[in-house]
Amino acid sequence: MVILHDHLHMLCTMPSDDTNYSERIKLIKYYFSYRIAKTEHISKSRRTKGERGIWQRRFWEHCIRNEADYRMHIDYIHLNPVKHGYVKRVQDWQYSSFHRSIDS
Repeated sequence: MVILHDHLHMLCTMPSDDTNYSERIKLIKYYFSYRIAKTEHISKSRRTKGERGIWQRRFWEHCIRNEADYRMHIDYIHLNPVKHGYVKRVQDWQYSSFHRSIDS
């Protein structure tokens, strides 16, 4: 998982009887947002809908097909802060599961 300024990337295993990605993502955003101060700019459109200004509105899900696909997505997630120019090295981004993956 990597948490950025306006979006996050994560891999998760859904329960076998649950494919409601939208509800899961909504709950993750809600509980995360509930615990941080409201200091971001909130547009009129978002304010009208009761939304925070910290998340992108959309999301994409992808089912991992095999080990190579899994590895590719892990690398993409961990490299995302570098891609966006927040840091020069993956290990410099504090809000990343990269640190856990190298400690284990």
